[in-house]
Amino acid sequence: MATRRMAALAAALGSTLLLAYCGASAPSSPSPNAGGPGGGGGGGQQPPVSSSATILAAGDIGECGFGALDTGALLDRLPGTLLALGDLAYMQGTHANFRDCYDPAWGRHLDRTRPVPGNHEYESPGAAGYYDYFGGLAGPRGQGYYAFSAGTWRVIALNSEVPMGIGSPQNQWLRDELQTNRTQCTLAYWHRPLFSSGPNGNNPDTAPLWRTVAEFGGDVVLNGHDHMYEVFARQDADGRPNSATGIRQFTVGTGGAHLYVPGAARPNSQVRIASYGILELTLGNNAFSWRFVSVNNSVLDTGSGPCH
Repeated sequence: MATRRMAALAAALGSTLLLAYCGASAPSSPSPNAGGPGGGGGGGQQPPVSSSATILAAGDIGECGFGALDTGALLDRLPGTLLALGDLAYMQGTHANFRDCYDPAWGRHLDRTRPVPGNHEYESPGAAGYYDYFGGLAGPRGQGYYAFSAGTWRVIALNSEVPMGIGSPQNQWLRDELQTNRTQCTLAYWHRPLFSSGPNGNNPDTAPLWRTVAEFGGDVVLNGHDHMYEVFARQDADGRPNSATGIRQFTVGTGGAHLYVPGAARPNSQVRIASYGILELTLGNNAFSWRFVSVNNSVLDTGSGPCH
């Protein structure tokens, strides 16, 4: 496992139950003055940017005895940059949990994984197992937020398990990042969702992240935490529909942990599915499309939309 982590870090530095239908560059550290693809510095001439990119995403993964081996096998057939949306190794995010429950399923995809931590990682002090496993791929130790480019999009990894309110170091970094690296299209991801029809419900403490992303015209937010798939129509941080400037949220807690049965639909919820699978996003020029692929290779949801 150590050899795989070293190879992944080197690569990064060098570069079914259907319930309801209602409706990559290397990561940059949180330093707004840094050069290269993640900071705002000058640096040398940048290589041409591809006009599209493929993003794969799921969270709530490494719970031994459930579906992680199946989603890992699905990833073998899907190219793209992989966003691991937190709660990656159950139950406490220990070194042993990562070794026994995450690594056999998703470890071979480490070099293309851009993770964020979840609440289960922080069951261990300082999320030590998480930061030890992912190393530099997880961003600065103890912070866990960073950004990178995918095609013409800016992709921002955030940490819902450390302070995130207005004025916090994370929120100030997010504001600086969005000001420094302005793009037409922006995707942000963190573990606990602001809105959810799952048993954990809404997480209003994450609203400051949403508001800051929305202030700068963000388009898509990805989350995990509730072990299900859910898609919301574009809305603002107060849950009001807004097709013009709202954010579309996807909850993708379908990476392998035991599945949840969705509860009553929250306002603006369009799709709710309990099935192991991976969200595949195609990020194009000024637009995006998606499909949710189950482990039996069925496509259970599709859609598309423009950027702001």
